[in-house]
Amino acid sequence: MLDPFGVAINGVVFDPGANEWWHRDRNSGWQYEPMTGHLNLGVDASNAHVQPNGEYHYHGLPLGILAKIKNAREHMVLLGWAADGFPIYAPWGYSDANDAHSPIKPLKSSYRLRTGTRPGGADNPGGVYDGTFVADFEYVAGVGDLDECNGRFGVTPEFPEGTYQYFITQEFPFIPRKFRGMPDPSFKHRGPPRDGGPHNVPPGNRPPPPWENGGPPPPR
Repeated sequence: MLDPFGVAINGVVFDPGANEWWHRDRNSGWQYEPMTGHLNLGVDASNAHVQPNGEYHYHGLPLGILAKIKNAREHMVLLGWAADGFPIYAPWGYSDANDAHSPIKPLKSSYRLRTGTRPGGADNPGGVYDGTFVADFEYVAGVGDLDECNGRFGVTPEFPEGTYQYFITQEFPFIPRKFRGMPDPSFKHRGPPRDGGPHNVPPGNRPPPPWENGGPPPPR
């Protein structure tokens, strides 16, 4: 994912992917993972940083928001909204997804590190699967509490009748990388990729938006 996943309650976007690739080659398929400590993107104490275009965004759990919420680990905390309209929560949810009176517990992702070593040779990085790359992880249904979109259906304080809900977890994928619903097209990045020095183009050197050349109108 190289597009924003959603927006936090403070207006900062959740943007999980980094436009950083093995040998700077996007076609390699080996995208670096910004939250496992193998790639230094200057992520701050809130698991966020500023892109070259000046935009601040989260790559992981927004700890600054949680620090302002009393006893955040003892109840479900709404952190924001995904591009498909479903709510995003901190990694604590009801033990029984359909029972608001069940105890709160930390919810676990169902992704895990692959075992063994990566393919080698001229076209692959080789080495042990250690979390350096997004592809070092695999989804295994039932290993954790959440599905491949890092979410589940259930009740929440804001939706007592139930809704699909995403979670930002403290382990991969951190911010979800897949949508359960259809994301609104306004969340689609336009222009050059934003993270990653060699692929960024300063705003003044970017081509004009398509609507200035007779293309579709700007997003509303």
